[in-house]
Amino acid sequence: MATEAKRRKVYVSKEGTVAKYGMLAKDSIKEGEVLFTIPRSALLHHGTTSVSALLEKEKSCLESPSGWVPLLLALLHEYTSSVSLWKPYLSLWTDFKSLDHPMFWSKEERDHLLKGTGIPEAVDRDLVNIQSEYTDVVLPFMVKHPDLWNPKTHTLDLYTQLVAFVMAYSFQEPQEEDEDEENDEEEKAPNPPMMVPVADILNHVSNHNANLEFTPDSLKMVCVRPIQKGEEVFNTYGQMANWQLLHMYGFTESYWSNSNDTADIPIANLHKASGQGIQSDSDRQLLREKWEMLFQIMQEKPAIVFGKEGCLTDMELHITLKVLCMSKEEFSEFKHNEGWEEDDEDDEKISQALSNDGLSELKTSWKRLIHEAAHLTLMSYGDGEEEKKVMDRDRLLIEDEAALAELSCRQWKALHVRYGQLNILNRVMELTKS
Repeated sequence: MATEAKRRKVYVSKEGTVAKYGMLAKDSIKEGEVLFTIPRSALLHHGTTSVSALLEKEKSCLESPSGWVPLLLALLHEYTSSVSLWKPYLSLWTDFKSLDHPMFWSKEERDHLLKGTGIPEAVDRDLVNIQSEYTDVVLPFMVKHPDLWNPKTHTLDLYTQLVAFVMAYSFQEPQEEDEDEENDEEEKAPNPPMMVPVADILNHVSNHNANLEFTPDSLKMVCVRPIQKGEEVFNTYGQMANWQLLHMYGFTESYWSNSNDTADIPIANLHKASGQGIQSDSDRQLLREKWEMLFQIMQEKPAIVFGKEGCLTDMELHITLKVLCMSKEEFSEFKHNEGWEEDDEDDEKISQALSNDGLSELKTSWKRLIHEAAHLTLMSYGDGEEEKKVMDRDRLLIEDEAALAELSCRQWKALHVRYGQLNILNRVMELTKS
């Protein structure tokens, strides 16, 4: 499984890295240098395995919402086959549970350590979907091909472990953008995941120094800023908040170093905030109608996302605030126009208004809704304590080096997810208080 690597420049090490292993620079590396090249023949996906022909022939019965079934079936076969050509690569993972995704934590531990973060709910959905996919798609296919798969060996437990493996180590090739897609409303399905030996050795940080580039014949890891001798080489998995890193990859960055950290404010909390103080039946009816209209407009947008510099889903927040704060007459006209209206505010102005620099200058009614919704969200992290206690509990722990040293790995990761989100929510509340 050869790759063209500049061994003078980089090497794999278990020391001096942020995780159990990583890649270090043996010499100084200049921006633009190719660190290593991986031919497409060395990529592990369903098309490069011994069962590729069968999986391609019967792909119509392997469709699922995840789109991962062909790869996972191939991995089930190759991982347990004594004659697999991929054995040297797959043998690097003797125990997939060492990935320590939250899906391998007990439900009690997830719900306790990650309360409010959104991760327990995401993992619960994952586990339901994995079981459904295995039972409805994978198991019937294996029964049809007993010469290649055995449900007693290729169990739901192993399948779940391989899902975590794919989540943590696979890559997805970006879709090529067509120039004629201006009016194309349908999004292309993402490319299926694939395993990329050598590239999956690199760890991730938001301030990365290398990036994987895709070409027709190969994949290349390219230096994107100068790397000094002895420095770790970091790839990027994308702009990932800590909750996403923990959910998908089983690790986090420290809350202060992850520039991509985010906190979600459920749109339902904006609805609750807008209902505070309503006393008349007519006002309650008006709010119900506004909410129904927003549900149609927003569709699958369950939350407003804030980052360290302000709102990242500014258009969604803008329309939500606008509708919820409309008078009866304004909303009647809005409904008459079926949600369309002339608007002299451009996207850039809206983004600026909903950034940290602009939040304090919003209309009082808009600030109140954001403030109360952020408050409701922040309180979901606690167990009925006062707002200050919810914040202070994690802040005091973060500031206590001795207490931090006593935390388990899981407790440390959960702390940085929680506290990063709480900091963002607290900042939003400070900027929108009246």
